[in-house]
Amino acid sequence: MVSNMLHYSGRPMSMQSDGIQKRVKMLILFLLWLVQCLRHFINVYLDEDLNQQRTEMMQELAHRTVEQNVGSWGAVLWTAVQQCLFWALAVSLMVLLALYWWLREGVREVDNRRDSESEESEEENPAERNMIWLFSRRFQLSVPKLASRRRVVQELLSDLLRVSHNLFSDSFFPVLEPVIGVGSACEGWSPHKEEDVVYCMFVPLKPPRGHAFHLEQDSTGEMPQTTMRVRVELVCTCTGDQPDQNMLCFLHHSEQELKRNQVASLLHTLCTGPYLDGEKIALWFQTFVISAWSMMPQSRRYSMKVLPSCRSCKMKLMKASGRSLFVETVFSVQQGDSDIFLSSQPTEAQIPPSTTWLESYAVAEAKFFRHVAMHAPPRSCHLKCLRLCARILEGSGLSIYALKTTVMHLLTLIPLSEWQHKYLLMRVDDTMRYLRCCLEEKHLKHFFFDNEDMPREISLPPAFQGAQPLNLFQHLAQDPAAQTEALKKFDDLQYHFYFGF
Repeated sequence: MVSNMLHYSGRPMSMQSDGIQKRVKMLILFLLWLVQCLRHFINVYLDEDLNQQRTEMMQELAHRTVEQNVGSWGAVLWTAVQQCLFWALAVSLMVLLALYWWLREGVREVDNRRDSESEESEEENPAERNMIWLFSRRFQLSVPKLASRRRVVQELLSDLLRVSHNLFSDSFFPVLEPVIGVGSACEGWSPHKEEDVVYCMFVPLKPPRGHAFHLEQDSTGEMPQTTMRVRVELVCTCTGDQPDQNMLCFLHHSEQELKRNQVASLLHTLCTGPYLDGEKIALWFQTFVISAWSMMPQSRRYSMKVLPSCRSCKMKLMKASGRSLFVETVFSVQQGDSDIFLSSQPTEAQIPPSTTWLESYAVAEAKFFRHVAMHAPPRSCHLKCLRLCARILEGSGLSIYALKTTVMHLLTLIPLSEWQHKYLLMRVDDTMRYLRCCLEEKHLKHFFFDNEDMPREISLPPAFQGAQPLNLFQHLAQDPAAQTEALKKFDDLQYHFYFGF
């Protein structure tokens, strides 16, 4: 919303001034043309010598002609010319008066706009407006045009999944569901520069025919409440309402018959033991993308390179102009019918075994921000607030996720009507104060656990209601020295934010 304020404070007045200057230039050019016409009229038609010569020529012409009425016709023509000049001068004066009225109305319109803008700006503190302008220049707050590139990425992955469905229709690989955009770039506020933005897409996995997924708590992990394993189980396909006649039942046919007449089950391809393996799935999908790229319509516009990644598929798309687009495909398994998924992508601080899947709230977060966008004022500042605070906190050691959690809490505590663009600095101050209080208390409550203010559109597992919320600052509670250092960095950055210009 800072850009809107900049547009309000500077650009419209310059456009109005340009309009007045154009009108003045047109008036000056018309006056110059009128002066030239008058000079020509005086020099040509009012000069006595030229009139005398013209009279003598008319007399000669009258004597030389046989017809006696030629001279009278010349007089008539001369009278007509004089009348035309008179009416031309009258029309010119009328046009001059019209231009004067047009210019005066333009000046009056500008004055009225200035008065109305000054009345509207009385609601906003000019000092705050100047501060926002300074922050915009210092922290480069212009939000990249994420929506168009996000659509390109979604279209690309949708085409890839369509090819995969045709290619693997007779196999028993996981069924790839439609992609879901997650992360800051898909939420509309990426803290990164445009050339560094990564568009993250979840690809939900469904079990193929003759298979079922069962989610189990991972008792081997350090945080059992956020890590699970996906156990793959074979199910009977020879019974039921619609038995599949085109496949052999993995449970009721011999191993020799299955090896001879049917491709291997998922347990023998992308699993380690009975559990779905994130690394094997990532390698399988990367190999598929490389082999299928030549069949993609996007291959005519982009060159593609698969980047190293052990649990996801990272792609770099390059145009002939040199512009790049980074895409990360993360594999996920949905928990029931909720908006909570298990993700194949580990966090930077935690790299579990390849059969361990981390609980992810990214889909629920994206859904929450869509909910806010639908109910917030048209020029809401919540995304600008996120981006500004992310730039302020660079180097503080605080995670972007902690910042986003803070803003999500504030979006449920502060009425959405109070997130208009003119309240941006107030909301930034609220965010920084909330974060500092959490640092002092060494406790930042997870947004999706035991939250009575959760929008009803977001579906959570039943266990989340009444559950003990996770503390995102648990590491600070266990390390007082780290908390002291975090507070010091936070205060230094906050001081630099307000007084470092």
